[in-house]
Amino acid sequence: MIVITAPTGNIGRHLLSRLLESAPAAGEELRVIVRDPARLPAGARDRVEVVTGSHGDAETVDRAFAGADAVFWLVPPDAALTPHDAYLTFSRPAVDALAKHGVGHVVGVSALGRGTPLADRAGLVTTSLALDDLLAGSGAAYRALANPSFFENLLEEADSIRENGVFTDFVDPDRKAPLVAAADIAAAAESLLLDRSWTGTGSVPVLGPRDLSPNDLARIMTEQLGRPVRYAHQPLDELYTTLVGYGLDKTFVQGIVDMKRAKDEGLDAGVTRTPDTASPTDFEHWCAQTLKPAVRS
Repeated sequence: MIVITAPTGNIGRHLLSRLLESAPAAGEELRVIVRDPARLPAGARDRVEVVTGSHGDAETVDRAFAGADAVFWLVPPDAALTPHDAYLTFSRPAVDALAKHGVGHVVGVSALGRGTPLADRAGLVTTSLALDDLLAGSGAAYRALANPSFFENLLEEADSIRENGVFTDFVDPDRKAPLVAAADIAAAAESLLLDRSWTGTGSVPVLGPRDLSPNDLARIMTEQLGRPVRYAHQPLDELYTTLVGYGLDKTFVQGIVDMKRAKDEGLDAGVTRTPDTASPTDFEHWCAQTLKPAVRS
């Protein structure tokens, strides 16, 4: 039995789709934890066991982890809370349930940066790495999918790209860094969940096929969208002021700012890309298949 948390999110929906195809042949049953079962794909509802509720709730994870062999763990960040509460307090009931039910394997979504000088001052990344340690303490074998920023972050810029031909971020225009598609993270998770020969604690970087700078992204978007797109570099103090103005928790906002600053200082550059750490989806393909329809909608 494999349990999937956040099955309707960016990564979870890809993972669920993949496991619906591969799990039956491997003799695996699937269980999902979801607040609103109506958000599951229609074709999935009759093929998985559904536990309704929040995976931050003790009773929900106790029911969901009973009899489970493996769990995919993803915390949807809640910017109304402090980073500690959003990640660690949220996950503590799950850690207790993993230990109670003797779940053997857990795959979590995490970040790059462990072991680098920036890791202890990288905001939300620092908290994410602390969450890895918390989950590893459950007694289950644990693998953290260590990811850079996602291509999907650019979907938040679709309106600006459509209306103004501009996307914004807070890193140097020429700062090259790895970027990854959510679908590739899901593929890495699927492989680990189905082949549970691994033991102990470790991380699995998922780095995309090559490093790209914001200026590289602008050039590729211009080519793929058939219209000029440019990058606008914004200062980090503007980010803090804007997000606090939306009423978000100030410590969570500071965590975002510190994460962005660490990335601009090279946080994601500490892992060498190899055939094992590279993932296949390139930005050109993602633009054509995902960003282009969003910009045109």
